Amino acid sequence: MIDALIAGKVIGIPKQGTDKNGKPYTTMAIRAAAGNGEGMICSVIAFRTPVCEALNALQEGDSIAVSGALTPKVYQAKTGGYRPALDMVVHAVLTPYHVSRKRRAVDQTTDDTDEGYEP
Repeated sequence: MIDALIAGKVIGIPKQGTDKNGKPYTTMAIRAAAGNGEGMICSVIAFRTPVCEALNALQEGDSIAVSGALTPKVYQAKTGGYRPALDMVVHAVLTPYHVSRKRRAVDQTTDDTDEGYEP
């Protein structure tokens, strides 16, 4: 298992499902930039409720960063060649929506603790 952080853009829309034990999960695909200028597809699955909710709120083209257990794979493209791919079980997610919410929270905390401060 590789613990990784992947950033990229959402491909398509997230899909919700239920496993054989009745627990919800979410799957989606992310296009991450590779070093050669091409994109690499990362298929992700999430089981934790807060992570699933964050993924389900996204739309195609949204920016995203996910962290979790990564498995590298190879698939055969329609053209016949082989290409790398990634599978990830997501444990944490960060989107621009989270960044702005955290920024507001930090600003509120800073405003409260900086009272009376003069440089």
